Amino acid sequence: MRQENPIIFLIETLLDLYIVVLMLRFILQQVRADFYNPISQFIVKATSPVLNPVRRIIPGVGGIDLATIIVVIVFIAFKVWVVVMLQGYSPSILALLLTGIRDFISLALNIFIFAIIVQAILSWVNPDPYNPVSGILHSITYPVLRPFRSLIKPIGGLDLSPLFALIALMFTERLVNYLFSLI
Repeated sequence: MRQENPIIFLIETLLDLYIVVLMLRFILQQVRADFYNPISQFIVKATSPVLNPVRRIIPGVGGIDLATIIVVIVFIAFKVWVVVMLQGYSPSILALLLTGIRDFISLALNIFIFAIIVQAILSWVNPDPYNPVSGILHSITYPVLRPFRSLIKPIGGLDLSPLFALIALMFTERLVNYLFSLI
């Protein structure tokens, strides 16, 4: 049995947590979530020290926050670089860049998948619609579910659109990973 280096575990965990927070900020901006929500406020405050200086250099284009995209990709590439270096290997810059882009797309898709699953589970227990978590989940999932809800009407009061949205997101993630494996 292979022993995992605890330093690698710690570095991966801490960087992964911050990368998720950065990605959530990007997604919440793209879906135009309520930034007065306490969860949104936390995300903005946690990411501003890193993003604000980069935003002065890299402007957004067409409503897309390029600075956040680049920072997330750089953080992912940095994490991979540190882990691979601690294992005694030396990755190429191109491999790090491609891994960063692939993992950026994969993480975004996984956040949507996770949000849809959590929202579906919460719908069974009828949560408070004014709960900050419910608001964020609705903001994240609504743009993804809207096209599916217009195509797939509820059957007997059962909304199957989240199921088809999950299938589409999972297919897209596998397609992205497959396409990157060809490079």
